[in-house]
Amino acid sequence: MSVAEPARPALAPWLLRFGLAFALLNALLTFENRWPGFGVLAMPRLSFELCLAVVALMGWVAWRGGLSRRAATALALGFVALVAVRYADVTAPAVLGRPVNVYWDGRHAAELARAAAQAVPAWQMAAALSALLLGALLLTGIARAAIVALAQCLVWTRPRPWLLAGAAAFTLSFVAYVPGQRDTRWFFSLPLAPTLWHQAQLLSRLWWPGASGSALGASPAFGGDLSGLVGPHGPADVLLVFAESYGASSFDQPAQAAALAAPREALRQAIHASGRHVISARVTAPTFGGASWLSHASLLAGVNTANPADHDLLLASQRPTLVRHFARHGYRTVGWMPGLKRPWPEGAFYGFDRLADDAGIGYRGPDFGYWRIPDQAALALLQAQELERAVQRSPRFAVFATTSTHAPFQPIAPFVADWGRLTRPDAYTPAQAAAALAAPLSVMQPLPPYLDSLRYQFAWLADYLQQLAPRPLVMVIVGDHQAPALVSGPGASWDVPVHVVSDDPALLQRLLGSGFVPGLAPPAQALGPMHWLTRVLLKAFDAPGAGETPGVEHVAVPDAAHSAPGS
Repeated sequence: MSVAEPARPALAPWLLRFGLAFALLNALLTFENRWPGFGVLAMPRLSFELCLAVVALMGWVAWRGGLSRRAATALALGFVALVAVRYADVTAPAVLGRPVNVYWDGRHAAELARAAAQAVPAWQMAAALSALLLGALLLTGIARAAIVALAQCLVWTRPRPWLLAGAAAFTLSFVAYVPGQRDTRWFFSLPLAPTLWHQAQLLSRLWWPGASGSALGASPAFGGDLSGLVGPHGPADVLLVFAESYGASSFDQPAQAAALAAPREALRQAIHASGRHVISARVTAPTFGGASWLSHASLLAGVNTANPADHDLLLASQRPTLVRHFARHGYRTVGWMPGLKRPWPEGAFYGFDRLADDAGIGYRGPDFGYWRIPDQAALALLQAQELERAVQRSPRFAVFATTSTHAPFQPIAPFVADWGRLTRPDAYTPAQAAAALAAPLSVMQPLPPYLDSLRYQFAWLADYLQQLAPRPLVMVIVGDHQAPALVSGPGASWDVPVHVVSDDPALLQRLLGSGFVPGLAPPAQALGPMHWLTRVLLKAFDAPGAGETPGVEHVAVPDAAHSAPGS
């Protein structure tokens, strides 16, 4: 498709054609997210990378005399790929609250697609896929037409010096930027090159893991004896609950805190009625809005896994874990993972005596959406199979990862007062299951169902601690990450709450000396990143030699009845 230079092109039509083609391509590389949601918003910004691309295209046209059909199609496909990168780059932080990760998110794209297929009717899914395909084809055609128009305009030699001068001026303005001192980029959109470079670095670390062997840092010592968990009735069971999407926004956002005040107060009263106390803190999760396994690994191994590549590196290593530490001291270790739906050989890294997934938990009731096992039913089965104290047994260290507060936060199973019924096929009546499944799914308004899912969480926690929990028991409840930014809001922190429930004042006293506070409301300041919590818990689980933690002032655990309401 070689285009000959016109003898005497008119300037006005040339400017109009060039301007329209450039403006169209520029708009496709500079849009922003329309929060809240998945939509986009056109922004009056300039793509610096498109300016450089026009110079490169001008050089190609000058060398080859035009643009072939094959080259135009290849450039259009590459441009559409950049548009997809742009969309992911601006949408992921707005929806998930974290940057996109092509490798990690791509590995779980199929799982997310299966979850979406469970949540919407088949015809809607087919319509969405068809619309996506047609949209991609239409976008490719539009981009190709604009690129061809630019190439035809660039055949004319007269404006080339002016275009080069403009590109040079934009380049000088771009590189003259100094953060906090000289703002010369206010009219530029954020470039895509840093995102592409970052993804390339992540991939290179995965392909050559030896280059990042020291990235994990040192593991905790895991040298204690867990003597701080031994009371008059023997060693306490330890139940570590990773509460899905339980983030600090449920405390920090006034509207969320007010909506959850009553169920939190009911939980506090139930803890007190059970003869236990609760203390709380907050830590900074290594992930936001998803990728729960990063938080699981960070706490169980005491290693920073904020970089997903480090998580993969960790699971391929021989690092020690909390699970193996408890096993060495006579505990039976159990991983209770109702959200695990496929073989997970990497899970052998943790060293569980039993790792129960969706199929291995033994749930026989009706399915509730993609995350089919309600949390209360999963805990009832854990209690019946591993935590029941009716017979003499070894102490348990159980890790329970919940799912009912996972996006899209519906359907929500009803609370069932008869815990024994939850272990049977008739765990829920057909009417209860049908009512939950009939609740309308709202992707654009996820906050109400999110709050409902947390109310459900507080309800089964309260009833379990008051009615069923074994004694002695130390329950550690930690949020795995904040809910997606559609719920937690723009600019939310990565902090999550941590609650420790126990009837052992000495244990709670040691944690108070480490930065915890009485009640359910965590302090505003985080203890540190998630993997620091591992060291704090290890220290508290060991009894101090002289009855008090050296260097820590004694602070009595207040009676739960005198804690501030809602705390």
